[in-house]
Amino acid sequence: MKPKREEKYIKVRFVASYGGGTNSTAMIIEWVGRGLRLDAVVFADTGAEKPETYAFVDLFSAWLVAHGYPEVVVVKNDGMHGSLERECLTNGRLPSATFGYSSCSDKYKLRPFRKWLKASGMQNVTVLLGFDAGEPGRKSRALKYASGYGKVFPLIEWEWSRERCIEAIDNAGLPRPGKSACFFCPNTKPHEILKLQAYHPDLVERAIAIEDNASLRSIKGLGRAWSWKEFICADDAQQKMFGSVCMGQPCGCYDG
Repeated sequence: MKPKREEKYIKVRFVASYGGGTNSTAMIIEWVGRGLRLDAVVFADTGAEKPETYAFVDLFSAWLVAHGYPEVVVVKNDGMHGSLERECLTNGRLPSATFGYSSCSDKYKLRPFRKWLKASGMQNVTVLLGFDAGEPGRKSRALKYASGYGKVFPLIEWEWSRERCIEAIDNAGLPRPGKSACFFCPNTKPHEILKLQAYHPDLVERAIAIEDNASLRSIKGLGRAWSWKEFICADDAQQKMFGSVCMGQPCGCYDG
């Protein structure tokens, strides 16, 4: 009798793409709570996150270790500029998201992540992406591009909304991380600019410096139809008109 052929076992490596915000944090909390395998958690640092985000990434890294999982790996673009802010200032430009493109997220998020993944030597990788149930469009866009690794969207599979993500973070006893994004992101809403001005006026000054240094033609500034400088300098009555401006999230960096 011919012996049965032994099937080759392929071990899948699971890597979480961690944005430092609400969605990806909740995704990993639930993944850990289910006792699922997680080989790495990778945070791509643009060099322009708010202080609260950096502090939370450190806190969450310690939480992961305390639960028997690997700490957060921080990766960065190692090109000539090193950070998106420096690139904008050096080239006299605003981030590409201002014009509806995604080259800034590609250069400072995706490329460092993929470079680290290649250097890790891991094979048969599946990457966890934290898009919630209200973001099917982001999933569709992510699936269009070949990347050399598998992709799963746990929050969508679990039908988790942003509110459910917040609940999971609260239940884990962790502070809410808030929105993770560059402090000069063109998709920042007016009320978020005012909050940034209240808590981090130095960051608003740096954002305005990027505006002032840029050669602009078709737009006025980071607000596209208006500049952050004119918004900050406007009085309360004038600021109300900015509140009706609708800003999308085409950059792909947003994480709750």
